Amino acid sequence: MENFGFDDLVLVNPCKLEGQARAMSCHARDLLERCPKVDTLEEAIEDTDIVIGTSGIAGIKTDQHIRMPAYTPSKIRDKFRETNGKIAFLFGREDNGFTREELKRCDMIMTIPTSEKYPIMNISHAATVTMYEMSNLEIGERPIADGFDLQLLYDHFEKVLADIKHPKHKMEKTSIMLKRIFGRAELTPREVQTLRGVLRDIQRQKK
Repeated sequence: MENFGFDDLVLVNPCKLEGQARAMSCHARDLLERCPKVDTLEEAIEDTDIVIGTSGIAGIKTDQHIRMPAYTPSKIRDKFRETNGKIAFLFGREDNGFTREELKRCDMIMTIPTSEKYPIMNISHAATVTMYEMSNLEIGERPIADGFDLQLLYDHFEKVLADIKHPKHKMEKTSIMLKRIFGRAELTPREVQTLRGVLRDIQRQKK
């Protein structure tokens, strides 16, 4: 990480860090030792604005009818160029990646183009490619709505869906799809407030 100027690492429910892990970390051992270790994914991403999951499979599904489009690292870099916000990149387990529930917490999915014969990279290689691509991503002036305000927007939409009696069996899929749309849209704080104003108008009309 430090080769590319990154030092904000969070480990979720890691194994005991000793032996090989310490040896491989070499000069960055202090980073490994001081980084936060948390029990849940929710704790790891609570202060972030956009959550990008990484996968070796393009267009993976988080549910039976919900396919997530995958972006390459360069597309991600171009998409967030000149924005100002905290972006988290999630790397799954070395053996089986993410669970379906963990994928639902992602706003976007990124995949690194590789050979079709062997598309899956190990975590260290995937992280290296990602950090290389993002190392020249300049922080701009265009603000991204923070994660807290986005969650308020998602919750507000769910309340409106309930108010208009959206079918219960479709509620989760609709909520996830809306989250994907807004995650890709790079909403600004003003846009979030405007959307919530529209939702309040809808709720008033229902009364």
